[in-house]
Amino acid sequence: MHTLSRSHAWPALGPSQVRQLEPALQTLSATPLMQSAGLACARLALAVAPHARRVWVAAGPGNNGGDGLEAALLLHQWGKEVVVSLVNSTGPGPADARAALQRAQEAGVRIQPDVPTEWLAQLDAQDLCIDALLGIGATRPLSADLRACVQAMQNGQAPVLAIDVPTGLNPQSGQWLGGDSGDAMAVHADHTLSLIAVQAGLLMGHGRDASGQIWLEDLGYRPSQHTVPALAWLNAPYTSAPKPHAIHKGSHGDVAVIGGEGMATNGMGMSGAAILAATAALNAGAGRVILSLLSGQANDYAPPDVMQREFKRLALEQLHVVCGCGGGTAVNALLPEVLQRSSGLVLDADGLNAVAQDSSMQNALRQRAAHSATQATVITPHPLEAARLLGCNTAQVQNDRLKAAQELAERFQCCVVLKGSGTVIAAPDQTPRINITGNGRLAIGGTGDVLAGLVGARMAQGPNTPEAAFDAACQAVAQHGQVADGWPPGQALTASRLAKRLA
Repeated sequence: MHTLSRSHAWPALGPSQVRQLEPALQTLSATPLMQSAGLACARLALAVAPHARRVWVAAGPGNNGGDGLEAALLLHQWGKEVVVSLVNSTGPGPADARAALQRAQEAGVRIQPDVPTEWLAQLDAQDLCIDALLGIGATRPLSADLRACVQAMQNGQAPVLAIDVPTGLNPQSGQWLGGDSGDAMAVHADHTLSLIAVQAGLLMGHGRDASGQIWLEDLGYRPSQHTVPALAWLNAPYTSAPKPHAIHKGSHGDVAVIGGEGMATNGMGMSGAAILAATAALNAGAGRVILSLLSGQANDYAPPDVMQREFKRLALEQLHVVCGCGGGTAVNALLPEVLQRSSGLVLDADGLNAVAQDSSMQNALRQRAAHSATQATVITPHPLEAARLLGCNTAQVQNDRLKAAQELAERFQCCVVLKGSGTVIAAPDQTPRINITGNGRLAIGGTGDVLAGLVGARMAQGPNTPEAAFDAACQAVAQHGQVADGWPPGQALTASRLAKRLA
């Protein structure tokens, strides 16, 4: 059993893939999988709550409930005071879950159909609740009896260990079952035990807050030995490498940042966004950084290390271009030329909005793939921008972030960085990556501009190919989050400070 670690390559699977694996995994052991899962849960329960005297298991009628019943049986035999609330126990349920129920009953485990309110009042912070209500197949909003169990867990003092996924969380999307309506309810677990493989929903959306510490018991699953492909892989951490001595500034590429609409266009100056992207590219090690403001005028707030140049004087064919940061509507006139001529391209913010509104620019973005040996492309949408590009709404994007990112990658034949909780990096012919670095401090204005500049710098320092662009995007996203994770306590994270901490 392992804790989730950024240093390991973990695959994320979906419910159907786990079901495909179960028969093959069962052949590896004489012990039924459900009993092995129950043993893993019981052992983890002792590890995370070593002084627990009482354990409440809230169990559903399916396989997840069966795992909980097997764990309850073992904990009862090991001397714990165990009570099981078996929800919807009148249904037939899977055969192995029925067998687990019979075994627990024969062992004398206290099992009842409702929440043991008076008994639960005795649980304190050293005791434990086990959430075995809904597993990886959950798709519907919670029923009244499930909601009662969830409410009891959340109201108590005892920590919660969830099996597979916290009840109320969509295991694939990381959104709440039933959407983000005001009556959405879910378990916020202190620990989550993933069985066989991690569900993608634990790593995205609300899953990152609801899951607590994630543990994996693989039950014999080895990605290299089984043919079931991963839905996604965890993004690897960023590690910096020392630069060789015999290099020069041209060895690390030239980045041009085009953006920053002037005050005169729409009464709102946005030069700061472009300056943030340029500052990020500079601190991330690009050899030379050029700032081309759409206002057409130099800005005294740009770092002195950054060159400023008019757009018409940019040799786009020789540059890795970051376009759209603070671009407003002024970027529209320049974007066709940027799409056609730029060597490497990171398209962000208003650049993406312009493409979403113009079919000819969408075609120009797709056509860059025909010159992929010299024109690598990364787009960096947040969910609303992704929805505009796909012609759908934000909820549809968030309900299947992996699908949305991959659809964008296929539609525009480029690398996609779908930002948000659990940023997804996707590209044609690549298994997507889910990034687990970063935190809520990044949810402020300007951090996306910093990421765009960082992606541009990482692209400039490598080959100008689609494969290298995908790797550069993965590195940039990981680094962006790692800097936020290591932010000094008590110091406000701002985009300008973040850009300077990339060095």
